[in-house]
Amino acid sequence: MNTQHPFDRKHGSGILHHGGRLREAAICFDIPMKQWLDLSTGINPNSWPVKIPPASTWSRLPEDIDELNAVACRYYGADALLPTAGSQAAIQILPQLRPSSRVGVLTPGYAEHAAMWRRFGHTVTPLAPEQISSVLPETDVLVLIHPNNPTGATFQTSQLMAWHKRLIESGGWLIVDEAYMDATPESSIVSYATKPGLIVLRSLGKFFGLAGARVGFVCAHSELLTALNHRLGPWAVSTPARWMAIQALLDSDWQHTARQFLQQAGRRLYLLLSQHGLRPDGGCAFFQWIRCENASELFEKLAYQGILVRLFDDPPSLRFGLPCTDSDWQRLDASLSNVLRTV
Repeated sequence: MNTQHPFDRKHGSGILHHGGRLREAAICFDIPMKQWLDLSTGINPNSWPVKIPPASTWSRLPEDIDELNAVACRYYGADALLPTAGSQAAIQILPQLRPSSRVGVLTPGYAEHAAMWRRFGHTVTPLAPEQISSVLPETDVLVLIHPNNPTGATFQTSQLMAWHKRLIESGGWLIVDEAYMDATPESSIVSYATKPGLIVLRSLGKFFGLAGARVGFVCAHSELLTALNHRLGPWAVSTPARWMAIQALLDSDWQHTARQFLQQAGRRLYLLLSQHGLRPDGGCAFFQWIRCENASELFEKLAYQGILVRLFDDPPSLRFGLPCTDSDWQRLDASLSNVLRTV
């Protein structure tokens, strides 16, 4: 039975829905946008303080010989990478670079991965973490989100590289989406991405809080980057966005402070939810994830309090992003008390 709230399933267009649909929530629940506490995205609420790009960036076409590639390689510890219009651009193009393949995708997870591989004619098998090793001999491409969204599940580097070794023996790929890795960079496998068949995706959207800038990176073997670049075409990332990305990636003081904030806030959110009897089943520094059969009811009751969280249908669950200010934390605390008294 589908228990998902109509807010998340009322469209028949086939478009997948994600967090951050605040304008739609405001209309659906008849609450003005400015009155909402949006915890639906998993994005750092204390985003990098955006600087105004020089006026010249708006009148010049992007040039890929600027400092962006070198700065990004230093930040991520990569030997080579390709800037893209967010990770989403790569997620949509990568399935077009292979013939029909058997693709295993971590589930539950970011739904765009499976959707794009299916769209381009591949056979997609949803996989729980404990299933991966046993099905790898019948798998051409393995797609992981690491840490996983929404469960927060992680894997040891040795395990990831063992899976990669098995896949590459038959010309396969391991794709690792590290959108939420910046808070724990020591767990990244970007430094291995020069190996054929290993593709790592990074983004400025989550850690830096710059989702609207649409800047991401693909770290991979040079041949794959060339093929991907050919499909993307020129000017994939705008000149102002490239300038902004360079400034953010160079700001090591802000990055250090942001990692401390995210780790503390992630733990604080875990404790707050647990105090209300909603002990998380998973999560990471950016969000906490709770499995519950009445997820749709909780989602709706919180929404009528002006608090937007992310609702998942399979399994029934909620993902809570991080409040930003002390008043936001207090509001979430009070709203949970009100809601849970009526559930």
